[in-house]
Amino acid sequence: MALRRHRLPRFWLALTLGSVLGAMGLVYWWERQLPDRIRTAAAAGRLDDCLRLSEQLAALSWLPGRASGEEAECRRQRAAQLWALGQKRESLKLQRRLVNSPVARADDRRRLRTWEQSLRATALNRFQGGDLNGALQALVPLADDPRGENRLLAEDLKQNWQRNRQQLERARQLARRARWWEALDALNRLDHPWWKKQATADRQRVQEGIARLSSKDHEHNSHGSLPHEVPVDQLDAAVQKHLAIGLDEWQAFEKACRDLGGRVEEAGPESACRR
Repeated sequence: MALRRHRLPRFWLALTLGSVLGAMGLVYWWERQLPDRIRTAAAAGRLDDCLRLSEQLAALSWLPGRASGEEAECRRQRAAQLWALGQKRESLKLQRRLVNSPVARADDRRRLRTWEQSLRATALNRFQGGDLNGALQALVPLADDPRGENRLLAEDLKQNWQRNRQQLERARQLARRARWWEALDALNRLDHPWWKKQATADRQRVQEGIARLSSKDHEHNSHGSLPHEVPVDQLDAAVQKHLAIGLDEWQAFEKACRDLGGRVEEAGPESACRR
């Protein structure tokens, strides 16, 4: 009985060690099989299987043996396939993983840059054409880029759109109050082609208002003893000079009027600079 008790722990120890060694051997054997299986799956176009096997190979890469790069090929092919199918966000994820791996090639990095640049170009083209939502949608596949550059681009587009919208609304409000010079300055601050086109009728209305002021100036000048308005061309040049140094439209108008020896007078809804 004593002899059996001494032999029992040895038996369990041997069994445990044998199981561990057997499992390690099985895992090692499977790891050695994976590269061929990956190549076979990639050649047959079974890219999902190829990716699944590649993940297994990556998980077993701590085992001794050569470092395999076969998983790169199925990632490369699957990324291209997803891009062609229009699944651009998933495609970029795979391509980015490939680029960040030790087996990446120079053409993998070039392809990633090309895809990213094409999405940004699409976004900018849509934005210039007046489609803000379409532009932001084009940037969605780039949202996983850890650099954050594309998120900043999306914010810049939204801010530019909002700024132009507000400038046009401000110009319209000023035009309704017949503050033509200030309205013209607001229109001149538009820097988006679509918003400039939307402001075509507003610009014509403002220019007509300025022309009426010029006509009044000539009318006042025909009565020598009456107060007359400062010449429109001189006032415009002085206003633009003060705007260039950072004054807002109304401050620039007032200071330009004073510089030319005039004073600002409210004539109904209009503001005029008269001497």
